Amino acid sequence: MIRFIEIHSEQQIADIANLAQEIWQEHYLPIVGQEQIDYMLEKFQCESAISKQLADGYEYYSVSYGGHHVGYIAVISNVIDTSLMISKIYVLKSDRGCGLGKKMLQFIEYLCQQRKIKKIWLTVNKHNSHSIEWYSRMGFTNIGPIVQDIGGGFVMDDFIMEKSIR
Repeated sequence: MIRFIEIHSEQQIADIANLAQEIWQEHYLPIVGQEQIDYMLEKFQCESAISKQLADGYEYYSVSYGGHHVGYIAVISNVIDTSLMISKIYVLKSDRGCGLGKKMLQFIEYLCQQRKIKKIWLTVNKHNSHSIEWYSRMGFTNIGPIVQDIGGGFVMDDFIMEKSIR
C-alpha cells in the first residue's frame, strides 16, 4: 500500500533531507557530479532549505510504501495561471520500476483536479534521458530548454516539460 504523508514537523523535514541525500547520490552523480550534488543538496534540500520552501508555499509529501519511506514529492501551485510545478519527485533506486512514480504522478494530478489546476510542469536535466523518456510516456511534452544560474558556479541545464490536466 502506498501512502502520501504531508510534511509539517521538524522530524518529517529531517527525514526528507536524509532521503534526499540518499536519492541524489544514487541518481545524479553520473549526471552532474559530486561537487554540484553537494552544492544543490545544501542549497535546496537541507532542513533549513526545505523549511523555507514550506514557508514560501511549497508542499512536501513523503511517499511510504510497504511501511517504508521510499520517496518524496514537492509541488507549488500558481493560482494566477492555474498551474502546478513539480519541484521534486524522487524514489529510492531500490524501489524504482514497480509503478511508484506513476502513482506519485497520479496523486499530483488528483491534487490538481481538486484545485481546478489545468497544467503541471517541471524541469528535468537535459542529460537525464531516463527521466525525460519516463515523463514523455506519462504524457508530458518537452517545451524547450532553460538554463538557470543557481550560484556557486553551477547552472541547471534543463528542459521544461508540461502536461495538461483534464
